[in-house]
Amino acid sequence: MFVDKVEITVKAGDGGNGCCSFLREKFMPKGGPDGGDGGGGGNVILEATNNEQSLEALMYNRRYQAKNGPGGKGSNLHGRKADDIILKVPVGTFVTDLETGEIIADMDVDGKQFMAAKGGRGGRGNPRFATAFNRAPKEWEPGEPGEEKKLRLELKTMADIGLVGFPNAGKSTLLRAVSAAKPKVAPYPFTTLHPTVGVMEYPDYHRLTMADIPGLIDGAHDNVGLGHAFLKHIERTKVLAFVLDMPGIDGRTPWEDLAHLRNELELYMKGLSKRPAVIVANKMDVEGAEENLELLKDELSSEIIDIVPVSAESGDVTELKNVLRRIVENSGKRFDF
Repeated sequence: MFVDKVEITVKAGDGGNGCCSFLREKFMPKGGPDGGDGGGGGNVILEATNNEQSLEALMYNRRYQAKNGPGGKGSNLHGRKADDIILKVPVGTFVTDLETGEIIADMDVDGKQFMAAKGGRGGRGNPRFATAFNRAPKEWEPGEPGEEKKLRLELKTMADIGLVGFPNAGKSTLLRAVSAAKPKVAPYPFTTLHPTVGVMEYPDYHRLTMADIPGLIDGAHDNVGLGHAFLKHIERTKVLAFVLDMPGIDGRTPWEDLAHLRNELELYMKGLSKRPAVIVANKMDVEGAEENLELLKDELSSEIIDIVPVSAESGDVTELKNVLRRIVENSGKRFDF
């Protein structure tokens, strides 16, 4: 199951209480105070990892609580700090505080950690209150409570290249052709129900990541179909690859498809359609594709954009991989929102 949004409650551990105690040993009638400090409560930490592709693991338990710190004891025995708990989240996860609505963390790098809830400080024992005028204090401190927060975790796929196209344009087949990913492929629309990320490898061991985004339809920016659920996974890609059905099997022309796709992206997020892009003219082995390719080139004659003809199911994709690498390297930076 692919889960890209979940709401959880995190509770850090409370600090342990300080101890009020006095030394009682033979031949030491005035041993003085010897109460230990309480231990700090455990923290709740989020850690980004490339080993997770979904928030599914956090969906079944909606509350995570760290242990409380143990209290201090006599003989100056201090409580140890309680263990932290670490929750693994996929790279690309946004963390939002539900009470304030503020985005408090962007888990955008593998291994990045964020303290979601800080454990309470342990209380001080009575030796901490001793003075020259009060050598036998009976004061001690209780431990401080740990933080508790309600969080929304939302995953936005991070990849170098995002495949954008209508249902049945051949995006999943293309991802299979250029990487070792195995997205579902079938002769009907919406076979892809969640983003799939594949890794393209080159002879010099260079790697690029490519995300297969579920097919878009008209009105996606207004959340028609699963519009927002799909479009948000395109926000953080460097390069867009518009995959077009060149023979127009579904009765649409490739240039109309491109115009609709650009419009949906721009309506969803201003400037999104202006990202560095390449047009993947797919299904070139089907009758009518060659004629439509020439018409597409005429339509885009005023634009500077690469149009790469491929047959993802049976053809060579080396040229496409090289073009994508060049565009990604020239794009300079990742777009973060």
